[in-house]
Amino acid sequence: MSTVQFPESPAAPTVQSGSFLTLHYRMAGPAVNGQPGADIINTFDGKPATLSLGTGELSPAIEQRLLGLAEGTRTTFELAAGEAFGERNPELVQWVARKLLNELGDPAEQYKVGDVVQFPTPDGMGQYAGAVQQVRADGEAVQFDFNHPLAGQSVVFEVQVIGVL
Repeated sequence: MSTVQFPESPAAPTVQSGSFLTLHYRMAGPAVNGQPGADIINTFDGKPATLSLGTGELSPAIEQRLLGLAEGTRTTFELAAGEAFGERNPELVQWVARKLLNELGDPAEQYKVGDVVQFPTPDGMGQYAGAVQQVRADGEAVQFDFNHPLAGQSVVFEVQVIGVL
């Protein structure tokens, strides 16, 4: 009687630089008073996300943590304060003259604290955002914070790698 050897099933693909991924993920802010941080984004209850590693869709620190994970893996990791989105930079809190805001957008716009405003990059090919911090009493300038909202904070990232191409 002979024994038939079946080839071992191939190893699950792993996340590499440039991989195209289908995944569920959840990102939460830092814990507060011992309570888990609030979800910032969570795809587990909906459609999974698809993205390519190395295209800036995730922060480089998060992408580094995904490298080497096998298809089917579900894991959670915490990124230290400033690791995921950099440290807060006080130089990125700036006053912008109302005259410039009028040129870039709607002159009738009424800005209030907490508003997030999109600005064109100098080359006109992209955008960046700033959050309104203050509006000068005379309305002639608005202070924006151009830091990422999570800059300087720790984040929790949970991921389930569904597919790797």
